[in-house]
Amino acid sequence: MKITLLVSLLCGMAFMTTAHAAEKTMTPQQQRMTTCNQQATSKTLKGDARKTYMSDCLKNGSSKPEEKSLTPQQQKMRECNATATQQSLKGDDRKKFMSACLKKTG
Repeated sequence: MKITLLVSLLCGMAFMTTAHAAEKTMTPQQQRMTTCNQQATSKTLKGDARKTYMSDCLKNGSSKPEEKSLTPQQQKMRECNATATQQSLKGDDRKKFMSACLKKTG
């Protein structure tokens, strides 16, 4: 009787553990870490070169532009910032322009 109960409990715990692990998805940072690690391995980097590459990759510093995905808000921010720079806006004028630009839709 005790053995049956023990086996049942262990099987139940094993099932709950695997079910919980299947539910857990990777965060964007974990996904980036995995991708950068795979790229560093494929380039056979070791030691300080690997550390530097991983640091740059995780900051998106050394990634190709097509690999770096920006949210629509980030894209809009980049466009507004570039326009403000082209117009040589500074201080309050730049703040007002950026605010108006970012509030525009479409």
